[in-house]
Amino acid sequence: MPGNRKTGKPKVAVFKFASCDGCQLSLLDAEEELLDVAGAIDIAFFPEASRRMLKGPYDIGIVEGSITTPHDVEHIREIRKSCAALITIGACATAGGIQALRNWKDIKNFVHIVYASPEYVSTLDRSLPVGSFVHVDFELRGCPINKFQLIEVINAFLNIRRPNIQTHSVCIECKLKGNNCVMVARGEPCLGPVTQAGCGAICPSFDRGCYGCFGPMESPNTPALAAQFKEMGKTKLDIMLAFRTFNAYADAFRKESEAHEQ
Repeated sequence: MPGNRKTGKPKVAVFKFASCDGCQLSLLDAEEELLDVAGAIDIAFFPEASRRMLKGPYDIGIVEGSITTPHDVEHIREIRKSCAALITIGACATAGGIQALRNWKDIKNFVHIVYASPEYVSTLDRSLPVGSFVHVDFELRGCPINKFQLIEVINAFLNIRRPNIQTHSVCIECKLKGNNCVMVARGEPCLGPVTQAGCGAICPSFDRGCYGCFGPMESPNTPALAAQFKEMGKTKLDIMLAFRTFNAYADAFRKESEAHEQ
């Protein structure tokens, strides 16, 4: 690993592409935990939180945001070359984000509607995850991510071990919290059965259905859940829209929403 020659600590860099910055803020929100992490690493590049920018190479690169422009493509390839390990964080970096909703439309129409001089706008026709362009060593889901999961991932890479991140569904989190199932008890459509855990089942804990913020769980059975939604009286449009939120372009959610597109 490159490391910092002066401190001997691993060098970590944080990069941003098309996103709301929420996942980077989750790292800063770690507070006491972040102090422990900061003591073990050298945060060499983090424009969101520091004026000190050290050049690469870096031991770990953390990337938030989706790739939306030709310049983004060039930049992420440069970042990949400078980082021994690359971790993507959040729905934007791992699944294209909420901005991937544009992927089902002609982006040229949006550009002409929004901008007075569209000829100056250079953009890709789709918003895509980082993994569509470069190799990613680990994808951390969430919108935003769970700060404790991010600390765990960084710790795992520093100690050369596999990150201990749950791949089961939000339903397990509901069971652990003693929540009544909102689909059974209240008739509320919920993406919890196909969504990866990590949020602590926030929405079901307040009698609302899961919106799929953490993306598809491991081996999600989306057709079965869509069939259940249909039995609950939901239309094809309802089902399509249920899968088109924060992780709309994640493979499993994308395919299920397209299966109900009218």
